[in-house]
Amino acid sequence: MPIDTVVFDIGGVLLDWSPNYLYEELIPDQEQREHFLTNIATPEWNMRQDAGRTWADAVAELSALHPEHAEWISAYDAGWLKMARGLIEDTVELVEELRQAGIPTYALTNFSAEKWEVALEAFPVLRDFEGAVVSGVEQTVKPDEKIYRILLERYGLDAARSFYTDDVQRNVDAARAVGLDAELFTGATDLRHHLKQRGLPV
Repeated sequence: MPIDTVVFDIGGVLLDWSPNYLYEELIPDQEQREHFLTNIATPEWNMRQDAGRTWADAVAELSALHPEHAEWISAYDAGWLKMARGLIEDTVELVEELRQAGIPTYALTNFSAEKWEVALEAFPVLRDFEGAVVSGVEQTVKPDEKIYRILLERYGLDAARSFYTDDVQRNVDAARAVGLDAELFTGATDLRHHLKQRGLPV
């Protein structure tokens, strides 16, 4: 079936985001920085905010466990926007081409509800999707099947006619499992190729 809708992940696809952008300034020593981001303020800890935990609770709980690092832990919240280096312009151009061609675009993202509001304020182009499903709002994260079902049902999308791209393979696999046409995001050039293959005017 022809694809008539395109759904985008945000972090790593449209937004260049990494904790290293902030912590390279705060913790110049690479070994010390890697230890902090691997063993203390871990991706799993951050994912709980993507699943709905408030940042106030997250910072308080982790600071109680690691009081010697309380300042660095607090910075993950207060300095979050410094982790967002900017939009990935080549992908933004693709989104704009799709919109100009009348192809509906949506966002499906693992993102803290609080930080999603920060991102919308800093990067207004993220407001222009026909719809967005944000894990922190829904309190469920990819690759849980539930969040893909929310996207399809809320916006009345036909999975077989919808294309999804994400920079995490397990999220792509989960999208395919619910019937979406999905590809791993490896860059705007490859994404453009995938969209052209499906007959989209980019």
